[in-house]
Formats: sequence, C-alpha cells, structure tokens
Amino acid sequence: MVGLDFHHNFFLKEHNTFGIAARAEKLVVVQNVESLLAVIRANTVPMRVLGGGSNILLTGDLPGLTIKNEIGGIEIVLENEHEVLVKIGGGVVWHDLVLWAVGQGYGGIENLSLIPGTVGAAPIQNIGAYGVELKDVFHSLDALDLQTAEPLHFTLEKCKFGYRDSIFKQDLKGRVVIVDVFLKLQKTPVLYTAYGDIQKTLAEMGITEPTIRDVSNAVIHIRQSKLPNPKEIGNAGSFFKNPELEATDFQTFIQEFTHAPHYPQPDGRVKIPAGWLIEQAGWKGKRFGDAGCHAKQALVLVNYGEAKGEEILGLAHKIQSSVKEKFGICIIPEVNIW
Repeated sequence: MVGLDFHHNFFLKEHNTFGIAARAEKLVVVQNVESLLAVIRANTVPMRVLGGGSNILLTGDLPGLTIKNEIGGIEIVLENEHEVLVKIGGGVVWHDLVLWAVGQGYGGIENLSLIPGTVGAAPIQNIGAYGVELKDVFHSLDALDLQTAEPLHFTLEKCKFGYRDSIFKQDLKGRVVIVDVFLKLQKTPVLYTAYGDIQKTLAEMGITEPTIRDVSNAVIHIRQSKLPNPKEIGNAGSFFKNPELEATDFQTFIQEFTHAPHYPQPDGRVKIPAGWLIEQAGWKGKRFGDAGCHAKQALVLVNYGEAKGEEILGLAHKIQSSVKEKFGICIIPEVNIW
C-alpha cells in the first residue's frame, strides 16, 4: 500500500517494556485513520494492535499482522465555562497528554501522571492510580472493527468499565482498534490528594496549597521512587490486580490476618493490596534466572535481561498458587498475556 511500510520478522524487544525478545511475523505502523482503514480492508490474516507495549507479556512470536497504532493529535472539540472536551489520537503517549493538560491548566488526569502506554490502550485497561480512574473523565471513543473496518462509537456506559477492566478486555478482546478517545477535563479542578502518599509528598515539598502541576509532580516523584524504570530493568508495572473481597469473605480473612492493610470500597467490598499478599507469601526479591519479583515492589515482576515470556508467566503462576494456598485469595494478572 502506498505510504505504508510492512516489516517482516520484526524484532519486538524495544517495543515491549518487559524487553521480551519476540518477533512479529509482519508489522505495519499507521499514523492516520485512512491508513488504518486501508490496512484492515486489504488484509485477511489475523490482526492485533500494539500500542506502547507497556501492559503486555509476550510469551512467543506474534503470527499474522501486528498494527502499531501511532495515530496522533490533541484537539479541543467543545468548551464551556467549566470544562473542555478533548479529542486525543489513540497513538498519543499517555504521559504526553497528561503534561499537555497540566500545561493548559486542565484538571482530571494529573493523578494518572507517568502511567506508561498510549491513549488508545487506556480505555482497554481503564487505567487508574491514586484514587482516579480513566472512567472518571471519560466521555466516549471511536474505534474500528478489525474484521470489517466498520466504524464504532462507544459511550461511557457501552465501555462497561470496571476495576482495570472494560468491554475491550472481555467481549471485544482483540476485535477493535481504538482510533480516538474523548475526555472531559476541568477548568476549575477538584484535587485528589488524600490517596497514597500524595499529601505526604506535597508536605515534604513544602506545598500547602497545591496546583494540578504540584499533584502531577508529586505522583511522578512517588512512581519513580517505587517502580523500576523499564529502560533499566524490563517490567510492565503492577503485574496483578488488587483483589476485592466480598464483605463476608473479608471478615473471615481479617480474623486470621489481623494486620493486613485493606481499603473498603463504595460497593461494600474490601480491597487488599496484592503486593502485600505476594510479599507475605515470601516472593519479594526472589529471582529465578532472569525472571524475578522486584526487590522493592513485590507487585512488579521483572526481566533482568534475557528472560523469556514463558518464564515470567511461569513465575506468575507460582505466585498465584502460593497466595491462594496461604490466604485463600485468587490474584489475577493486570497485564495482558499475548
């Protein structure tokens, strides 16, 4: 196709933050909707979409065609006295969007600073951090069906957002490519600083009346101090979701593990930090060849150099079995396994 370069047997080590040395049978980079439509209409082989590669574990080479989504653009499409509706291309780097919003003085996503990946991947995961989730600012998105090239529009309700979950990880897994995302950002934002160490970090910075930029900087500082840099050691951030227990199950759990940290949720369930469970089960800092559990954050599985995806997945399975045996709790991967 004119203007498009198809790469064969493409090396993916630099295109996934775990640094797994897998290959794509065929890969093409698309930077606009027209090119994406042309690719979908012309190909009959299985297709999958790759964004920033920050929330995947490659367990082998990728057959068929891999589409690298680099559709760009940040545009205000509606505006009133209180908020702006922003259209963002699916290939925009998420943190670049956060920095743009902070620079414009638009609030709502500053707590999501430094989350790796692209805007198009954000709704799939319903990304979240420090008391804020994507769904809190989400308006809608446009997508294309990977089989028919049919244009699709998803409202907040249609996305079926849950905790690190959406319709794109369930019924529509692998079936659509997200082209544009529309977010509602606030001109007079309400800051969320009570979650985690944000308030403590702001105090250490000597800030008593924070702005959205201050909150963003605090979150960046916290993330950099707690999570390993993928450029230095391969990882995809938090590997497991924090489990949420029903009230009756929590009462049974807390009677035995009285000092366990826990966070009541609006729906009556109680969230238990997966990192605490993994650490208590004895996995923190453990290493098996080049696959390991990070020494400072047990929730992060890492590739120390040349680990294969199957080795990291095997370690994950062992951790799951150990936590289940010790606590009776199932922990589920947050990372997508390819």
